[in-house]
Amino acid sequence: MKLKSVIICDSRLQLAAITKLVNNHPKLTLIANYTNSIEALNGIKNNNIDVAFIDIEKPSVKRYQFLEALDTSTQLILITGNPDYSPKAFNFKLTDYLYKPISQASFEASVKTAIFNYDQSTHVNSEEEHIIVKSNLRKRKIVLNNIKWVQGLGDYIKLITNEGTVVILSTMKSFEQKLPKDKFLRTHKSYIVNLEKVEKYNSKSITVEGIQLPLSRNKKSEFIEALFNV
Repeated sequence: MKLKSVIICDSRLQLAAITKLVNNHPKLTLIANYTNSIEALNGIKNNNIDVAFIDIEKPSVKRYQFLEALDTSTQLILITGNPDYSPKAFNFKLTDYLYKPISQASFEASVKTAIFNYDQSTHVNSEEEHIIVKSNLRKRKIVLNNIKWVQGLGDYIKLITNEGTVVILSTMKSFEQKLPKDKFLRTHKSYIVNLEKVEKYNSKSITVEGIQLPLSRNKKSEFIEALFNV
């Protein structure tokens, strides 16, 4: 998992320094740099940005309006060279505040906070995300994060979950469409795996909690790419 990041900065020199820090961090992906607030706002909204590094050297009405217009799901890390500015001076929910010159240690600490916040939010959302299935004439709630893998059995499918096995009447194709594509992948005509549960893999199989599942040759590249982006 990498946090999608953007930088909003007017200074080319400072922009280069922040860009280097972001690009060198293994948990960040730099989507874009912006010097214009309107372009930045559109870019953040269109790309579902996780964290924005915003340089504020001098308070300005335009920059405040930009912050107010941001989606609250985007974490904000403000950067300034003026020690008189403090988080309390802004009526915005900030993830962190960095002073120039930015040290490697302070940058790492800010990113660590952003990652923690992201993980907490993702964990809550994952726990709540579920589907309702019918098994043995009863409706059951299945939390998606608890599914380890899905196995096709002709007109039925078998869900292997943290709580046990659930068999339901469904085709693999139909059930696959109910699952989030960023977390689940059909790795074989008879198997769908939860990418977050994968422990290891080779050219022919995937290991999920000690159990080997088949990996189709024509799915290998797609699987590796999907696993890398989890």
